[in-house]
Amino acid sequence: MANRIGAIDVRHESAEGRRLATNPGCKLPAPPEPLQASFTILGIDPGLDRTGYAIIESASHRVLDAGLVRSSAKSALPERLREIEIGLDEILSEHRIDLMAVEELYAHYKHPRTAILMGHARGVILLAAARRRIDLVSLSATHIKRTLTGNGHAGKLQMQRAMIATLKLKVMPDPPDVADALAAAWCAAVTRMSGRH
Repeated sequence: MANRIGAIDVRHESAEGRRLATNPGCKLPAPPEPLQASFTILGIDPGLDRTGYAIIESASHRVLDAGLVRSSAKSALPERLREIEIGLDEILSEHRIDLMAVEELYAHYKHPRTAILMGHARGVILLAAARRRIDLVSLSATHIKRTLTGNGHAGKLQMQRAMIATLKLKVMPDPPDVADALAAAWCAAVTRMSGRH
């Protein structure tokens, strides 16, 4: 069953760990010259409850797919990690990914448990990349925010608005996990094309 949200098509599936959104195509701004050969980037905002993902293609400057991989809060940790692995495996089976950009862990001293749980999800993501021999780049949230907005401490709403402007989206990418994944993919593309990575 498809539920249209502006430029992003949301596809609800029965299994909790499955992807929830696809994107029929949004244009990225023209990349800096010289442009390398075409490559596809999967950006990931890791999380145990919701892992945001977004796939962009460098030559056409389109968002090929974007959405969430969810795990059930009622399940035990090993089962939740398996749900993330299943959802991610579906995405990687459907798309040829040349580069994976994963947001690094950020630990706030008030919430150390959150970082530990996110670390489990991030480990599953890194393992999936290694198993498929996909090049991987880890980017700090501060670096992504600074590259996209000029402000390394930009808030969620500012990041969502920046993605609308940068990718020329018709609606705000929501939830913010999707915007963060789009930002990670876009930042990795800009970094790779400029030869900084």
